[in-house]
Amino acid sequence: MNKQEFLWGSASSGPQSEGFFDKCNKSIWDEWFIKEPQRFHNYIGPDKTCDVYNNYATDAKLMQEIGLNSFRTSIQWTRVISNFETGEICQDGIEFYREYFKSLNDAGVKVIVNLFHYDMPFELHEQYGGFLSREVVDKFVEYAKVCFDHFDDQVYLWTTFNEPMAYAKEMYHDNRIFPCELDFDKMMLVNYNVVYANALCKQLYASRSYKQKMGIILDCQPSMPRSTRSADLEAANIADLLTNKIYLNPCILGEYSADYFDFIKDNNIKVNILKADLEVIKNNTMDFVGINYYRPTRVKAPTFLPNPKVPMQLDHFFEKYDLPNCRMNNYRGWEIYPKAIYDIGVRIKDEYNNIEWFISENGMGVEDEERFRDSAGIIQDDYRIEFIKEHLYWLKKTRDEGSNCFGYHTWTFIDNWSWLNAFKNRYGYVEYNLTTGERKRKASSYWIEELIKNEYMTKGDNNDINQ
Repeated sequence: MNKQEFLWGSASSGPQSEGFFDKCNKSIWDEWFIKEPQRFHNYIGPDKTCDVYNNYATDAKLMQEIGLNSFRTSIQWTRVISNFETGEICQDGIEFYREYFKSLNDAGVKVIVNLFHYDMPFELHEQYGGFLSREVVDKFVEYAKVCFDHFDDQVYLWTTFNEPMAYAKEMYHDNRIFPCELDFDKMMLVNYNVVYANALCKQLYASRSYKQKMGIILDCQPSMPRSTRSADLEAANIADLLTNKIYLNPCILGEYSADYFDFIKDNNIKVNILKADLEVIKNNTMDFVGINYYRPTRVKAPTFLPNPKVPMQLDHFFEKYDLPNCRMNNYRGWEIYPKAIYDIGVRIKDEYNNIEWFISENGMGVEDEERFRDSAGIIQDDYRIEFIKEHLYWLKKTRDEGSNCFGYHTWTFIDNWSWLNAFKNRYGYVEYNLTTGERKRKASSYWIEELIKNEYMTKGDNNDINQ
């Protein structure tokens, strides 16, 4: 990417924004909501979300008005494939995405497309176990080819997976994603199969006459030890391995770190690592990486030895540590630590060949934003402006020092549906009215519009974001 062409944008996903309209098949979320609607905040499921399916043209014009030049969303596997066994496509889904992407491109908004954002087709979960199965890896690559064949001319950048470590962890550790099991081996197997699927997609893409670059979106949480004691340092190293290096290393450097293999062996993890897989991974690394950053992970050594009768869990290796008196987003229970964006940039430059990268998600979710509506009806989200401003300061600093960052995307453009939390916390530059469907700009959208006009990231060396 041209360093002077900085990507200002936002991110969302198909299942969190489009709604169920005209889909060929159900995802795990669609089926789970039918079976257990009580698990979802205020019984709000994925059937409608913020109805981008019927309003994408309006949203594209709003992005253009604000000055955003890029947008990341995802294609829903369940919208473009009608038969998972034969690979038969759903023509309505293909036509929808072509019209959607055309609206964005016509508005001067570059389209960044992600292939998988937590939304496993329910049928493939029931029949094969999702990414526990190599059959589903193969079917995912077939689905990717359909997407490449039909949309490559409209897509600026491709990404394969969004936050795959969080996806595996929330399915098989945290009880937050269907099937809500506690099984450390399954969590690690999904991670391994996703790394392999990621490499296979890159191999397929590189073997044909497609034109764009391909990356992966990773949830980076810098692992910060409580102290310099050896036990706390070891805990932070394991947290870093299982949160960050488990994807950064194979996807960028082409190989797992030695401590990954040590961890698998020492803990008798049931993952069948094949030499042929490692060769594919080695030869098909990513062109760039997207980094989702919201908060750091502060850790300490476990206080107690694990009960041998309790299934293996992450807190057998490290415990979360809350820094006393730190700044918090109390609506999410997340620490606010903007400098970590700088540290991530330095790490990518020093440890990962200074690969091209961008902030693919960053943002602040706040509950009951209607409290901050002014007399003109505009939500005055000064807290979001301050949050973004501080993070951009550190992002510009790491970029100015040579880290190869080419963009900044917030989560999200318009308030969208957030899995189990539905619309509890709002993140958008644009407000979404659940009753009327109205879209209305918040104060933060006017602020970022001016910042973009002033070419903050590319104009000179001055890092005073308040000017």
